[in-house]
Amino acid sequence: MPRASLSADAVVAFALETVDEAGPAALTLSAVAGRAGVATPSLYKHVRNLAELRDLVSARIMNDLADEVGLAVLGRSGEEALRAFMTAWRAFTLRAPHRYAAMLQTPEPRTAEAGERLLDIIRAALRSYGMTDSAAVHMARCLRAAVHGFAVLETDGAFGLPESLDESHALLVTMVVAGAGAPGPQG
Repeated sequence: MPRASLSADAVVAFALETVDEAGPAALTLSAVAGRAGVATPSLYKHVRNLAELRDLVSARIMNDLADEVGLAVLGRSGEEALRAFMTAWRAFTLRAPHRYAAMLQTPEPRTAEAGERLLDIIRAALRSYGMTDSAAVHMARCLRAAVHGFAVLETDGAFGLPESLDESHALLVTMVVAGAGAPGPQG
């Protein structure tokens, strides 16, 4: 018999605990059911399958990321907003590397809404540069590539040289901020 307190939110919470402890590859329905103290079929009352659970987990992580970067950017504009955005993104990934790795990078139904929140935060920061429409889309893509790329490489331990990662990140932020003020693509 399933726990009386088991719900879709509780299943996601157990899934996040699994991810935090053992990484995204450990996220299975069996592992979540074991953590919840129920038989695996009991989860089907709350999630359709593993794909839906991964989508729900990703949406929760992306919303948490949006909350943090949104709070960091709040009340800031221009260079200060971009620096705050990139710094908060990095802090999130360093604090929760397994969660970050579990976040789906493609727009799934639930992650699309959370992703839109992140885009709104980026767009707001870029408006102070006078960027709207396609110029803002191009810059948002560049910004995402920069923060995500650095995050993945850093959390995977791919930066093996002894130089300071904080200094490398500061340089990346400076380059992105300078690029935000540069003329955009022509065409």
